[in-house]
Amino acid sequence: MEDERRLVGRVLRHWTETVHAQGFPRHAEIDPWMLGDDWENCLLIAVEEPVELSHFVSVGKNLAMALCSGTSLVGLLMSHLPRVLSERRGLIVEGGATLRGMRILHRSALLPLSEDGVTISHVLGAASYRPLAADEAWKGEVTETRWV
Repeated sequence: MEDERRLVGRVLRHWTETVHAQGFPRHAEIDPWMLGDDWENCLLIAVEEPVELSHFVSVGKNLAMALCSGTSLVGLLMSHLPRVLSERRGLIVEGGATLRGMRILHRSALLPLSEDGVTISHVLGAASYRPLAADEAWKGEVTETRWV
């Protein structure tokens, strides 16, 4: 995974390489060891019914913070969970958020996982970010989303 410069691209490639003909990768196939240092920018959500009961199983140290105001990076990712579940596809989100009270620009991914290949049991999240520069205008939370 060394050849991909962007964290979200590396995690997306790992997920794509483990997708099965019959469906999504299993939770056990997303190994923190395989993702290496990238795991510090990843999170894992256990999906529950109703979706509002879904919860974090793991949050990497670079994403850990007071969970979860609506404009925080982790809160923003959770707000997209219903869309990922209803569309049954991975989602890439780019835009602005807050992290530890600081405005940031981020690129994030939410990628479905399934124990039986059909029912989404978990969602893998990955996010890279940088602080918003003083001369950059705040453009709000989400600036772009695309399905994978």
